[in-house]
Amino acid sequence: MSETSGTSPKLRAVLDGIPTYKPGKPAAAEGPVAYKLSSNENPYPPLPGVMESALAAAAGFNRYPDMACTRLMNELAERFGVPVSHLATGTGSVGVAQQLIQATAGPGDEVIYAWRSFEAYPIITQISGAASVQVPLTSGDVHDLEAMAGAITDRTRLIFVCNPNNPTGTVVRRAELERFLDRVPSDVLVVLDEAYREFIRDPEVPDGIEIYRERPNVAVLRTFSKAYGLAGLRVGFAIAHEPVAAALRKTAVPFGVSQLAQDAAVASLYAEDELLGRVGSLVCERKRVYEGLVGQGWTVPESQANFVWLRLGERTVDFAAACEQAGVVVRPFAGEGVRVTIGESEANDIFLRAAEAFRKERF
Repeated sequence: MSETSGTSPKLRAVLDGIPTYKPGKPAAAEGPVAYKLSSNENPYPPLPGVMESALAAAAGFNRYPDMACTRLMNELAERFGVPVSHLATGTGSVGVAQQLIQATAGPGDEVIYAWRSFEAYPIITQISGAASVQVPLTSGDVHDLEAMAGAITDRTRLIFVCNPNNPTGTVVRRAELERFLDRVPSDVLVVLDEAYREFIRDPEVPDGIEIYRERPNVAVLRTFSKAYGLAGLRVGFAIAHEPVAAALRKTAVPFGVSQLAQDAAVASLYAEDELLGRVGSLVCERKRVYEGLVGQGWTVPESQANFVWLRLGERTVDFAAACEQAGVVVRPFAGEGVRVTIGESEANDIFLRAAEAFRKERF
C-alpha cells in the first residue's frame, strides 16, 4: 500500500465553524437522574393504534417505503382542507426546514430569524452557504417583528417565525403577524414554524394554515414529534402553495420517511380524541409549573408550548447541574437560560423543588 500524503479531501469552506446541534441530555443509566426534561418529548406512550401499525409495518422492512407518502398525504389533505399538491413531507419539521432553505437560499443570500430561537436554524442556514441574520428577541423574549421587517434586504430569501418560539415558549399574535407580513416582499418566503401548535391556548395566536391560504409567500411547518409523540420516527410536513411544495418534494431525501413512520402518523391522526386529552393534561401541568415558578419569585414568560423558559444568565449551568443532582435533566443554553420540558407530574414536582432550593441558595 502506498504511503498517505498527509492531505485530505477538499471540503466546503462554509462548513468551517458550523455550530453543532446539541440534543437534550438523556437521563443517566445510573445515578440520581430519573427524568429527562431536556428534549420537549411527549411523556406519554404511543397513541392507541400506533403500536399495532408500527408492528405491521416492521414486517416489511425489507421493502422501500412509499416515497410519495401517498396515504399520509391524502389524510393530511383531508384533515387540513388543502390540496395534496400543497403538501410535502420530511424527516421531522427540521428536515423540511432544511429542504426549504435548500430550495430558496445559497451563497450570497440571507435567512432571517429571531435569536434566540430554534438552534437548528443557524446550522441549516450555514450548510446552504447562505448568511444568517439573527434579530434579538425583545426584553420579554418575544419575536421583534418590527426589527425583523427592518432587517429585510434585497438578499433576503427566507424568514423563519417560530410560533410558539423554541426555547422561550412565547408567541406572535395575529395582529402583529399580519402587520409584519404586509411589510414582507411577495418574493420572500415566510415560514411559520408551528412544531408546538397543539399546545397553544391563547385565542389571539393565529393558525398558520389560515394565514397560508391568503398569502402565497407563507409556508407552515408541522411535526408529529411533539404532541403526537412520534419523536423517534422522524416525520414532519409543510403546507405551502404549489411552487414551494413542489420545490420541497424535489429537495427531499428519497425514501427519507420510513413506512413505519408514515403508518404511525396516519394512526395518530385517527386517535385525535385521545391526543386532545393528553395535550390538555400537559397544558394543565404547564400552568401548574408556571404558577409554581412565579410563586417562588421567578420571572417566567408565559409559555404556549410544552416547556417553560428561565432566563438565568451566568447561573444557567449551575442551575442545570442542581436540577440533575435533584433527579431531572433540563436543557441549558450557557450564559442565557434553561428550557424545561413539561413532563410527568412526578418529574415536574422534582423540578419545582429543585428550582425553589436553588433560588433560596443563590438569590
